[in-house]
Amino acid sequence: MDQSSITPNTSNQQLVINGDNDSATALLQEKQARRRETLSDVTLKEFMTVGILCFVNLINYMDRFTIAGVLDDVKKEFAIGDDMAGLLQTVFVVAYMIFAPIFGYLGDRYSRRAIMAFGVGLWSATTLIGSFIPDFATFAVFRGLVGIGEASYSTIAPTIISDLFVGNVRSKMLAFFYFAIPVGSGFGYIVGSVAGAMAGDWRYGLRVTPFLGGAAVALMIFVMENPERGQAEDCHMKPTSYRDDLKSLVKNPSFMLSSLAFTCVAFVTGALAWWGPQFIFLGLTLQPNTDITLESVSYKFGLVGMFAGTCGVPLGSALAQRLRARYPDVDPLICGFALLTSAPLVYLALVAVTALPAFTYLLIFLGMVTLNLTWSIVADIVLVRIEITIPATMYSC
Repeated sequence: MDQSSITPNTSNQQLVINGDNDSATALLQEKQARRRETLSDVTLKEFMTVGILCFVNLINYMDRFTIAGVLDDVKKEFAIGDDMAGLLQTVFVVAYMIFAPIFGYLGDRYSRRAIMAFGVGLWSATTLIGSFIPDFATFAVFRGLVGIGEASYSTIAPTIISDLFVGNVRSKMLAFFYFAIPVGSGFGYIVGSVAGAMAGDWRYGLRVTPFLGGAAVALMIFVMENPERGQAEDCHMKPTSYRDDLKSLVKNPSFMLSSLAFTCVAFVTGALAWWGPQFIFLGLTLQPNTDITLESVSYKFGLVGMFAGTCGVPLGSALAQRLRARYPDVDPLICGFALLTSAPLVYLALVAVTALPAFTYLLIFLGMVTLNLTWSIVADIVLVRIEITIPATMYSC
């Protein structure tokens, strides 16, 4: 690919050489002013935009794992076994998987603000309505609708950050955004177990995030900045056909390998997040003279997940930013090391649950910390690599 097509300063410098110095200099200054290369350059509205995106991502994952915190109550309510309980998450994931690329396509061509507001409104409404549904089949359908709503937001939100910032500032903002995933997941367990216990009904745990979602929709519509596509790189992006997009992605090894690897990560983290509290609870009940509830285990599991995310996500981002100058290929190395380290930690945690409960929580904490090292780094890899290999016809710089 012709790299000059995405290198904005080249055209500006050529303008200066050819004459018209004043207009070229003014254009260069205007474009440089739009770039956010240090935190001191970031405006208040841009900080607010990232804060809103982070807030929505937090309630996104709160909503996703609230049911996991009260899964035993859900099984009793609908008189189902583990197979049908797992189906609830399967329906969510399948709906999410099908609609995520659709919303990605729409997000490149239509208003990202409107699409994200629609998605947050959809998942908030379906979560609230689903909390009143008495039969399992309809409840499962509504969990699928929640997955559709969340797919619209999660697919598009990182591109807003990508179009606002460049370099290490982008990495810092992505770390802040993905920091909300483990913290929100932990809050989901806590809100589900605490709200359900206080109200005496697990359904009340599902009625917390919809009201936060309503506030998030208002913030996105009236406060959040909606940058032009390619703004951070001083380029105006033009959409190509979906077929051309797919061809470009398939030929991009960084994207394909990152997607494959992160699919494996999602498989592990999804299973651990959905079944982890119940697995620990069952292991603890095998010990003599144990008086414990699944709600208390979910609460502790949520706290562990929150602290692990608080440590892991910013640590991974900070390591990558510090080492990139000396080792340009350090990002995938950190991710690979983190995953190789997390695997034995998670395995030992599951093995130790029947004999050493406290040690189990410690191992889960360490395993989650190492898993969380990868969140913002993978997003950074994908955003940067796709930008420099995307078809030149999509750029006008």
